Amino acid sequence: MKENPSQSGGGSRGGLYAPIEPFRQQMLEMSGGHRVYVEQCGRADGAPVVVLHGGPGGGCSPGMRRFFDPGHYRTILFDQRGCGRSTPHASVEHNTTWDLVADIERIRVRLGIERWIVFGGSWGACLALIYAQTHPDRVEALVLRGVFTMTPAELHWFYGGGAGAFWPEQWRAFSQMVPREERGDLIAAYHRRLFGEDPAEQLRFARAWAGWESALAVLDPGDGRGNPSSSYALAFARLENHYFINGGFLDGDGHILRAMHRIDAIPGHIVQGRYDMICPPHTAHALHRAWPGSDLRMVATAGHALSEPGISAELVAIMDRLRS
Repeated sequence: MKENPSQSGGGSRGGLYAPIEPFRQQMLEMSGGHRVYVEQCGRADGAPVVVLHGGPGGGCSPGMRRFFDPGHYRTILFDQRGCGRSTPHASVEHNTTWDLVADIERIRVRLGIERWIVFGGSWGACLALIYAQTHPDRVEALVLRGVFTMTPAELHWFYGGGAGAFWPEQWRAFSQMVPREERGDLIAAYHRRLFGEDPAEQLRFARAWAGWESALAVLDPGDGRGNPSSSYALAFARLENHYFINGGFLDGDGHILRAMHRIDAIPGHIVQGRYDMICPPHTAHALHRAWPGSDLRMVATAGHALSEPGISAELVAIMDRLRS
C-alpha cells in the first residue's frame, strides 16, 4: 500500500480534455418499467470505461466526459434510474442499489464489453465498489473520488450536525425546515415531506435537501451554489433520501469494508479532498487501508466536488497513466 499526498491542490483545471459530443445515445429498457439513458464518447473501439455519477439521483453532465482521452477511451456514461434523462423521473419504485448493479451489467453486456475501468465519485464510488464486489471478473480497475460507503456514521455526519458545525448558517436553514421535535432524525423528517401528498411541499423540501449538499460541495462555494433547479432537486432529493432511509439496501453497517477481500486483485486509485465536508477523508483512508491494491491521493486544498481543480488534475492524470 502506498499513500501519496498530492501537491496539486490548487492551480489550473487539471488539463481536462476539450468538450466532446457522444457518438451514440440510446435509451435502454430495464426491469420494473425503467428506461435508462446511455451515451458513448471517444473511440468506438477504445479501452472501455464506465462513469458512475453521484447522488443517488445526481445524473451525468457533459463535463464528466472530459476526464478521458477521446483518442484512447470508449467512455460510457448513463443516468441511473429515476434521474437525468432516465424515466420515470424521480421514481423510487424498483429503484435499489441491486437494481443499479444489474443495470450496469446489462449495459456492459448490451455494449459487448468484456471488462472495463469503473470510474465513480461519492455515491458513484460506493456503487462502483459494490458493483466490483459483485462482478470482480468484469472490472479492470477502479478510479474513485470522494469516497462514500453508506454507513450510518457517514449519514449521521452529514445529517446529524457534524458538517453543520462548520457551516452553521446553512445547517440552521436546513434543519429548521422541520419542527424541533423532528430534528433528531432529519432523514426521516424530510422523507415524510418528500413523499407526502402535497407537490408544493415536496418541491420545497427537495430544494432545501439538494441545496444543503450543493452548498458544501466545494471548498469555496461563492454565491452560485445551493440553488439547484426544481427538476434536478426533486429527483436528487427523493432518490437520495430513499436510498439513505433504507441504508443503501445493504447488509448492515460496514457492508463494503467487510467484502473488500473480493476485490483484492483489482487495482484501485482513490482521490480525496482533504476538506471534503460531505464525505470526510477518514472513509477514504479506511478503504485504502483495507485494500492492498489501492493508491490514495489526498488533495491538500479541495472539498468534495469533481470540479475541484486539484481533484480534476489527479483524476485526469490517473486516467492518462492507465492508458498504458
